[in-house]
Amino acid sequence: MYEEAPEIIRSFLSYKLNIQNRSPLTVSEYWLDLRAFFRFIILSRGDTDEKDFEKVDVSAVDLAYVESVSTADIYDYLLWLAERGVKAVSRARKLSAVRTFFKYHTAKSHLIKADPSEHIDSPSVKRKLPKYLSFEEAVELLDSVDMADPNGERDYCILTLFLNCGMRLSELVGINLSDISHDYTKLTVTGKGSKQRTIYLNEACRAALRAYINVRARNATQHGNTIKDKNALFLSNRNTRISNKTIQWTVNKYLEKSGLGGKGYSVHKLRHTAATLMYDKGGVDVRVLKEILGHEQLNTTQIYTHVSDRQIEQAMDKNPLAKKRK
Repeated sequence: MYEEAPEIIRSFLSYKLNIQNRSPLTVSEYWLDLRAFFRFIILSRGDTDEKDFEKVDVSAVDLAYVESVSTADIYDYLLWLAERGVKAVSRARKLSAVRTFFKYHTAKSHLIKADPSEHIDSPSVKRKLPKYLSFEEAVELLDSVDMADPNGERDYCILTLFLNCGMRLSELVGINLSDISHDYTKLTVTGKGSKQRTIYLNEACRAALRAYINVRARNATQHGNTIKDKNALFLSNRNTRISNKTIQWTVNKYLEKSGLGGKGYSVHKLRHTAATLMYDKGGVDVRVLKEILGHEQLNTTQIYTHVSDRQIEQAMDKNPLAKKRK
């Protein structure tokens, strides 16, 4: 996707992909953010006659051009984004891409002597509490699956793994049959940066996996069809590895069916649900939760340690003075 990137940017993207093992999707997002940044610089300096932002060619960006970028240029870019209504969280992400690019060329490639982004503060982002399904809603979602449907066992297994294991969409899509232990007690998933981790499966997950795998081949090969991706756990109706979009569509279908549509729930919210239920209902330690979710930093996991109104109410009632009155 970034073959048309100029060499100075392509070398950075190659480092991210091949040395740091970032996913192709992450690397392509770096490219899109850097392309937008240099398009702005080119337009703001009048270095092109092109007026359409999306058509500005950045192929001429080279070392000399990168070295000419100033701290003021970056501030102007952030202001330009803000004036166009780009949210703080998106501005922060775009600044992060620019920062990472300049840091690479100052600290790694040593092509640039000074980093113009070094002392720029990131836009302040309000950290929202994760949105998640309640225990009762999670049960309703699972109960909405019609097991008589040809894809019933598959869909129920997908929802069960999301709600119990808290895995990412890409992790679930990438599961192979060879990633599952012979006794269905362990599952290996590949997370961000191609890092693998082991998920220990509870009874619900084991039962759902067994039930789906028992019918997986039979359902796929009926009517003389053959399985194209033989090692893929979850298959589409075309007998290929199921796609991200198909899973998103499937989850949304059952959200609507269970009366949970229109509430802002999504595939990623099922990951939040698993994490919150494990912490809030199951009493799982936040450090253990970090390993289950595959987080790099503990502070990422600590967003799930938010205290519910119910807990606050119970805490107040536990005060030994709670019943003291005249």
